[in-house]
Amino acid sequence: MNLRLNRATLQRLAAIATLAAVTGCSSLAFTVANTASLSASYERSADHAYGTDPRQMLDVYMPAKAADQPPRPIIVFWYGGSWTSGQRGSYLFVGAALADRGYVVVVPDYRLYPGARFPLFIEDGVQALQWVRQHARQFGGDPDRIVLMGHSAGGHQAAFLAYDRQRLVKAGVDPASIVGLVGLSGPYALDPNSRVLKAIFAAPYTHADWQPVRLVTPSAPPTLLVHGTADSVVSISHAEQLRQTLASANVRVETKFYPGKSHVDTVAGFAIPTRGRTPVLEDSLAFIASVTAGAATGAARTAAQTATQ
Repeated sequence: MNLRLNRATLQRLAAIATLAAVTGCSSLAFTVANTASLSASYERSADHAYGTDPRQMLDVYMPAKAADQPPRPIIVFWYGGSWTSGQRGSYLFVGAALADRGYVVVVPDYRLYPGARFPLFIEDGVQALQWVRQHARQFGGDPDRIVLMGHSAGGHQAAFLAYDRQRLVKAGVDPASIVGLVGLSGPYALDPNSRVLKAIFAAPYTHADWQPVRLVTPSAPPTLLVHGTADSVVSISHAEQLRQTLASANVRVETKFYPGKSHVDTVAGFAIPTRGRTPVLEDSLAFIASVTAGAATGAARTAAQTATQ
């Protein structure tokens, strides 16, 4: 797919995106973001089932002719929506932006409340990673160089999968294949504070079970935490607490805290009409390049990590 939009069209789309942000019309905002992303160069393979539930589906975005090139690092992106809403097709702009820069990108759906409560959507994440590892080379991806990325509730999902090594091992997914995490405005120290959240995260599970910050070990992958200082949905304190925990465990952690930016700004920066809001795309790409360049095989990294523990 290689369509080009002229400057005037992009300016109109940017104006519509601004209106959508002001009015709260998220469907319009997604339409604008995804239409503008048609100017990127990528291939999309949609509607792959990684499980039997209708929500257990994913899409794959690839650079043009990726299958004919050496295996490329894979980015698995998890969207937000408070575990109650969201669909993978709305995030074409994320898949396109990253595939256009040379990565294989996977965007899964996962089960939502009220049909699912913790930890069912986490198990969906594990199944999706199993699928990614098994099918990586079919799409020109390297199964030993996977970066997890997520926004908001998706940031919680990505962090949980990155840090819960025992869960991955039990499912036959090599934890060493996860070479990095990019968390965008995630609730890593989640304390359910609404009726719906208290229903999603409920007994017999406790904070110790659902908070990714409590899963950090010295074997955690390098992490980039991105957050807006004006985020009124998920406090920046979540990122600050996770940063401190990772640093205490001697895990590489980087932060990009954007002054005056909101909860939405950290993902809107992937869309062409709104990239001027934050440098999140370039910041993420720089980090991802650093953790995927020359990465060893999963087996070699596992041996190296074991030797240092």
